[in-house]
Amino acid sequence: MTHDTGLEKDWARYGLLAVVISNIAITSVAIFGIWRLNGDKAVIVGILTAAFTAVSGMTTAYLGIKAVSNTARSIALGNGPRARQHDTAPAPPTPAPAQRTP
Repeated sequence: MTHDTGLEKDWARYGLLAVVISNIAITSVAIFGIWRLNGDKAVIVGILTAAFTAVSGMTTAYLGIKAVSNTARSIALGNGPRARQHDTAPAPPTPAPAQRTP
């Protein structure tokens, strides 16, 4: 189990490192492109929009995949929400309201 946890930490660490490096590369290319265009506003807006979309898409994809992976792993190990529902005792039934007679 310890080896498995260490491996998961390594995957998370290197996955996050890959996302950060990719985001830095995208930002660097966008800055270089803007610098080379010398102020053409229409193209600069396009470059910034594309760079923002790429960075947010990359980061969101990583975080989404990581969240799903963590959820699937916790369910497989029996620590998920479904396991917690079965561990708790059922709530006692509530009594029916008294009926009134006219």
